[in-house]
Amino acid sequence: MTFDDIFARLMSFDTTSHRPNRALMAFVVDLLAEAGIFAQLIPDAAGHKANLYATIGPNAPGGVMLSGHTDVVPVEGQLWSYPPHALTQDQARYYGRGAADMKGFVACAIEAALNAARRPLKTPLHLAFSYDEEIGCMGVRSLIDLLQAAPHRPRFCIVGEPTGMAVATGHKGKIALRATCTGREGHSALAPMALNALHLAADFIISLRAVQADIAANGASDDDYDVPYTTVHAGIVKGGVQVNIVPNNATVDFEIRSLAQDDTDALIARLRAAAEGIVAPHRAQFPEAAITIERLWDYPGLGTPPGAEVVRFVQSLTGANGTIKVAFGTEGGLFDARLGIPTVICGPGSMAQGHKPDEFVSLDQIDRCRAMLGVLVGRLEQGL
Repeated sequence: MTFDDIFARLMSFDTTSHRPNRALMAFVVDLLAEAGIFAQLIPDAAGHKANLYATIGPNAPGGVMLSGHTDVVPVEGQLWSYPPHALTQDQARYYGRGAADMKGFVACAIEAALNAARRPLKTPLHLAFSYDEEIGCMGVRSLIDLLQAAPHRPRFCIVGEPTGMAVATGHKGKIALRATCTGREGHSALAPMALNALHLAADFIISLRAVQADIAANGASDDDYDVPYTTVHAGIVKGGVQVNIVPNNATVDFEIRSLAQDDTDALIARLRAAAEGIVAPHRAQFPEAAITIERLWDYPGLGTPPGAEVVRFVQSLTGANGTIKVAFGTEGGLFDARLGIPTVICGPGSMAQGHKPDEFVSLDQIDRCRAMLGVLVGRLEQGL
């Protein structure tokens, strides 16, 4: 099976995060099995989705793990010129949902594994493919649990998210939170006699924006990032039943994307104090008034030192000299924080093309990734 065949098959599976990925994983398992590679699946509780882990070469400590996620973001509401769940080559680009983020890299990693299976590796190559990365790096956690209990761990990890084949050493951490606003319902004709939870939510969003402005002006800064400071962002507001009822409940889902040097616990405490300041004046008339903040999920940032061994190693594969940091989050922070595996991000394409219509990755970027992994397999044959 050619590289284009592998890539096309991966793209043909609609693995939007709310859908199963087992059909895609079955294809990968069968393809690897034909080359004599055993791939272990780690299913979710419902059995509809699974992570995959495979080792090529000796059952020994060390080696390099290639990490990629198999889920993609939705295409609903987007106007596409090409079939989103298919691979279309037009001029010097591959189009389709996930072409850049990140089935292009997964296809490259599979090809590298098939090539490695034909070589007498002295050092192992590992594949780690996950699900539900796009909704908070949730699926990979069971794969990490597996590796925590394993007798051997990889020496290095390359997360193949799109970096334009630059070596990225860092990204911000993320915390998803929900503010639940409690007021008192009433008839809208008597609205001032009730406590509108949506108004409390609006006041809380104003406080988020004030905190964000202060961080941007006075907080820590890292100019390696496009946005050099910690960000606070409101993404979803829900509340109300119909327009003639004053709502007694509303929620605001928001996030913090933090620099490593910022104290997120202190920031959340600051937001809780701001929330209390909003509701406290209402309590004499409305004792139930409240804004409570809960953490929904999080993943750590990645901060690999630019002079780390893994950085020099991957630079030697790509021929790069410098490093970058990326704005988006990855599973790399979890591999580093929970398993202690030195990690970098390096993959084909640009995230500027991801999550929007006519997502694409250039043939040149794919060729550069295949070349990098070809060098990697040669190094593993030599024993790193």
